[in-house]
Order: sequence, then C-alpha cells, then structure tokens
Amino acid sequence: MKWEEAEGREQRKMGVGNVRRMGIVLGICNALVFLLGSLLISHNYRLCDLRSLLPFVAVSFSAVVRILVMLQTASAQQSAATLILLDDHNHEDHLLLRFQRRARYKIWLWWSRCTVALTIIQFVCAAYLILNSVYYLSKDNTTPTACILELGWNPHWWNHKLLSLFIILLSFVALAQCFTGSDVLRWRSFYESHDNAWKSHYREVFDNGLRETLCCLGRVKYLTAIQQEEDEVYSVARLLGDLVAYRASGTGHMELLAALALLQSNEKSSESCQVSMEAPEMRIREAAALHKFAEAAYTGPLLDVGRNPLMFPCSWLYRQGVLSPWARNRRPVLDGDNWWRGHAAAFLKYANLPPEALRHGRVNQVKCEAAYFIVVLHHLQTVVIAIRGTETPEDLITDGLCKECTLSAEDLAGLINCNHIHSDIHKNVASSFPHYGHSGIVEAARELYMQIEGNPGEHDTESYGLLSKLLGFGCECFGYNVRIVGHSLGGAIAALLGLQLYNRYPNLHVYSYGPLPCVDLVVANACSSFITSIIYGNEFSSRLSFGSIMRLRAAAITLLAQDPKADSAMIFRLARRFLYISQYERNNQEAEHEAQCDIDNKDWREVPF
Repeated sequence: MKWEEAEGREQRKMGVGNVRRMGIVLGICNALVFLLGSLLISHNYRLCDLRSLLPFVAVSFSAVVRILVMLQTASAQQSAATLILLDDHNHEDHLLLRFQRRARYKIWLWWSRCTVALTIIQFVCAAYLILNSVYYLSKDNTTPTACILELGWNPHWWNHKLLSLFIILLSFVALAQCFTGSDVLRWRSFYESHDNAWKSHYREVFDNGLRETLCCLGRVKYLTAIQQEEDEVYSVARLLGDLVAYRASGTGHMELLAALALLQSNEKSSESCQVSMEAPEMRIREAAALHKFAEAAYTGPLLDVGRNPLMFPCSWLYRQGVLSPWARNRRPVLDGDNWWRGHAAAFLKYANLPPEALRHGRVNQVKCEAAYFIVVLHHLQTVVIAIRGTETPEDLITDGLCKECTLSAEDLAGLINCNHIHSDIHKNVASSFPHYGHSGIVEAARELYMQIEGNPGEHDTESYGLLSKLLGFGCECFGYNVRIVGHSLGGAIAALLGLQLYNRYPNLHVYSYGPLPCVDLVVANACSSFITSIIYGNEFSSRLSFGSIMRLRAAAITLLAQDPKADSAMIFRLARRFLYISQYERNNQEAEHEAQCDIDNKDWREVPF
C-alpha cells in the first residue's frame, strides 16, 4: 500500500538529531551506572553478604533495563509519529490509519509506563544506598571492614572513590529522570510546524488519558469503547487537542504560561459588567431564597467536600440518611437512587423540606442526562425544578462537548411561539437564524424536556408530562409559578429548558447561578426578561467558552512574539508568577467593582463561535 511505503521512508529519516539531548545524557549516565556497579560488585562480592549486594545489583540491572526501554520507547514514538504525519495526507484508508494510530499510541504509552516504573525503582534504590552510605560513614567505628557499603574504611582508596562516584552518578540519574519525562525523541523533530499533526497527536494523548481516568473512576465502558469510530470521549479529546495546537507555532507550555502572565500585567481586566442589566430587587430576593435548591441538588459528596473538607464523609453519610434507615419508606423514590433512597434524603435535608414536597427527580450517571428534582411549595404557590451542576465524570463530559450546534425552532419555542414576548424580539430572533449553542448543554436540555414534559408534537395542544400533570387545568398546582434553578452546568441547562417551556408556562422564571455560556448573543438578549443570571465577581466558568480560550491563546502568543525581551529566564520567571500568584493579590484592586457585578443578565449566555 502507498501509505506503508511512505511510512518506511519516514522511519528511515530518524537520526541522532531526533533524540532529546537529555535522553542522550541519561542513556550515557545509565550505562556508566551499570559499569560502575558491575565493577563494585565484581570486586567485593566475596566480602559482603547478599543483603548488602542486592541494592547494587538492583540498581545496575535497572540501569540496563532502562536503556533497553528507552530504545523501545524511541521506536514506539517514531512509529506513532510517522502514522500521524501520514494520516494528514491520506484519505483512502483513513479509518484503517486511525486504528493503526491508536494501537501504536497504546504501545508508546505502555513503554512510557514502564519507564515511569523503572524511574521509581531507581529512585528508591538510590535513596536506600545514599541513606545507608551516610549511616556507615557517620558511624563511630574504627574497625576496618571490606564490605561494599563500608568502603570508607577500606585500605584500597580507589574503591572508595569508585563508590563515591557511583553514588553521585546514581543520585543525578534518579533525580533527573523524575523531571525529564519518558519521551526519548523530540516530537517537534517529526511534526515541526504541521498544525494538523500536533492536533492529531494531542487528540490521541487526551483520548487515552481521559479513558483511563474514567476507568479508574469506575467507568470501564469508556475504556472498552476505544475501537469505536467516534464517541463523546473522543469528541472532548478532539476539542482539547485543538486547544493545544499552539505547539505548531513553536510555543511551548511554559512559554504560553509566560505569555498569559505578560498579558495579565499589560492589560486591565475586562469591564464586562458595565454593559450588564441589573436585575430588579424583587428578582434578587427571590434568587437568594431559591439558591438553596440549586445547592441541594448536589446530593453527592461534592457539596460536603466544599463545606466540610475534613469531615465530609461523615457529613455526607449523615445527609444521605444512612443513620436513619427506618425512614426509608417515607422518602420519595427517585430514578437512579440507592436502595435507602439516600439522594432524596440528602436533597430534603439540605433544603429543609418534608418528604411530600419532593414529587419527582432523577439521579443518574449518563452523559447529557441531567439530574433534577421537582418540588412543590404550596405556601408560595410555586413549582421549583432544581437541576444539578457538574458532579460526576459524565457531567464533565457534558461540559467538554462544547462545540457549537444549531438551535432548532423547538429549542427556541419560548421565544418564537410565545405571545408574551415583544414583537420586535420575535422578528429579531426569527430573522437571524441559525442560532447556535453549546452542544452538550443543548442535548441535555432536550432530553430533560422530554422527561418532564413529554413530546408535545404527538398531540395538538396538550402534552402529558410531569409538569402538565401538576400545572394543567384543574390539576393540583394550576396557576402556580414555575421556577427553574441550577448552578454551573445546571444553570445553563435550566436556561435552555426555560427557552423551551416559556411559551407553555408564561409565569416561568429561570435563576442560573454561575452558569456556563450556552447560547449566542441574540438569544441571550431576547430571553433576558425571564432568565436571570447571578455571577459572583469574575467567576471564570461563566466566561469560559471555546471561543474565549482561543482568543486568549492567540492574544497571549502574539504578545509574547512582539516582546523583544522574551528570553528563557524571563519566560520561566513569568510562568512561575502566573502559576503561583495569589488570588487575593489579583483581585484586591477590583473588589469594589466585583461587588457591583454579582447580578448579570446576559453576558453569561454569549458563546463566541
């Protein structure tokens, strides 16, 4: 096949120039460790017992194995990089090339893990030998001995010097290998400035990393699904790979951090709050009163970790009702709840509600399916829908599916089909189609709408979902207000859900606390009358979108390229500053300004695509 011939040509190009300088140094040092260790063992094996010789044997043997593993890692690196380059120029066997690429990346990762294991072994052995050498050399003992660990008393001075050189060299190797990583070849020697090659490389790195992390968290299905053409994990990995593609411009990770520090020091923070509309006092009071329901939706341990970092297991188990199992039958049944109905107990306890107030809910671990709770407050004549934010790995996947998707007419039914919206807003929204939103949040909102309201398309005027059974004509809560609340991811899903429901329930209002950006500017302006966003100061999540990260990255790299004083020392200094600067120091000058920006009605919803 043509791509196999091209692969052979690419592999023949590898030379010493592809090898990292530190890789060459470590290879030579490991060879010296083996030679010196062999000399010491051969000269003293008759004078010492096996227990004294064993650490030297282990270190010498691991040094040889490390060299062999480095050679295998280099071969695996070259093989994976070659396929990355071929994948950019071949379309005929694209699927086959992709499977081959994944398989070779798995081989490279396996050898990289072997390198990490050997690094740990060498570090432990080096620490043991250094501590024992210090102990023997510091002993108050004048009795001569010829054991290898007590060569300070040996009359053969060259043996003592050999041992000292061996310990120094071993210490250097053990420490250097902890900070240099497992790569032997320079990826840049293959990819150079090929943007697509860097993207494909980091897609595979993030894809494997995400799957293994999810597997460690108990989601084995994502690791076994690696042979699929594309799933949600690969979609997230594709996005992350695109974000790290700045390597194609020659910018390293530390250089990017330095550029961000430069950008932070040269420019003032954005004054986005100045163009926000302040919510009426009545809305602020109602938002404060309903905030506890958005918090209570976090029925897992995350809420307790934030409130009680030391005693969170006890706090969470108490909130889950583990200490009162006899009350199980009095708690409502939620979809996906545990056998003692602990998530229902946790929600009710935090919100301080009786069991009969919680009518329905769901707690699950499926991507793009939000956990929610429906509460009836008769004394306020209000039905509250609380939507949980990011708490599980599946929620993180939903967050990561942040590419734009087109909003349908059903997604914007609350704006297009509602008689309570001003005609100018109707025209503006209808004339500016298509509109776009965060794909993961849009999918979650659509699924949640089907859960609580059914499929109105199957009927002319009525739907038979949970809300209709509560709020329909002649039903228990007819005429009640509808309030949808949520925090972070839950706040964004609440906003999209409100856009679909507003035409059916005009007394609906959404309160989103620190929501993620989820729709474009036109839709954000149109729905500001029934959606209120509450953002604390400069909370980053409400301003975090794919477009904003790309603009920030471009501005930082451009500023670094234009700075004539950008040398290595400055780059590392600025990177350290960016990593370790105090949050208090960064925000101290803007404290008064932040206090006036807590209520933001529209900026959170803008996603620049």
